[in-house]
Amino acid sequence: MDSLLKKKVWRLLLCVGLLMIMEDPRGASAAWLNAHATFYGGDDSSGTMGGACGYGNLYTDGYGIKTAALSTALFNDRKSCGGCYEIVCDAAQVPQWCLKSTSITITATNFCPPNYDLPSNNGGWCNPPRPHLDMSQPAFETIAKYRAGIVPILYRRARCERDGGIRFTINGRDYFELVLISSVACAGEIWSVWIKGSKANQWEAMSRNWGSNWQSLTYFNGQSLSFRVQASDGQIVTALDLVPSTWQFGQSFKSSVQF
Repeated sequence: MDSLLKKKVWRLLLCVGLLMIMEDPRGASAAWLNAHATFYGGDDSSGTMGGACGYGNLYTDGYGIKTAALSTALFNDRKSCGGCYEIVCDAAQVPQWCLKSTSITITATNFCPPNYDLPSNNGGWCNPPRPHLDMSQPAFETIAKYRAGIVPILYRRARCERDGGIRFTINGRDYFELVLISSVACAGEIWSVWIKGSKANQWEAMSRNWGSNWQSLTYFNGQSLSFRVQASDGQIVTALDLVPSTWQFGQSFKSSVQF
């Protein structure tokens, strides 16, 4: 087995092991949890683009149509952005609406806000403390019939699978770099980010601005940039000299590093 393959296998085993510990301190896979699911965004998912996590085009950012907006109980003040959940329709409760032997793994890309004008069991589906996933319509129709509208589900944390490396998109202006970090595998959620310019000797901690957008107030123009990312499971990866010194605001850079 060559060194690159060994590294990928080791990271996979580490990711699976850490996710299991996160889900259940005994090291066993977490039990399925109860919630409900609805859908939004249209049959082409065009209405799911953007959202409270700060992602733009969900195809470009590596998520596609397998996405959902989370209720307050699950969203964790945007810290759940990028995390993945395996979902099945609860056929024991509504066999007439569930599609048999189906499941889907989605990524949290948006927030489902509460609607306090409606009762939690009749329209205010995302009101606290209800765990609720408002899925893209194509994702919902993978596990349930369209006419159901809302179905009881079972869900659990899952490993995020991504194609290629982590993507960094630099927005903002001078002295304000706003970096969107997307296409994160394994845990999917980001806890900490650091940035280093080619003229600096130390890493600078970035702060979460909103969703998956992280900010720095340092003047980095004309410097090549490196990034270090820590996921919610504690793993850290570093993309050294990813961004050339000629970078411009609005550009996106796909790294070769991944969890």
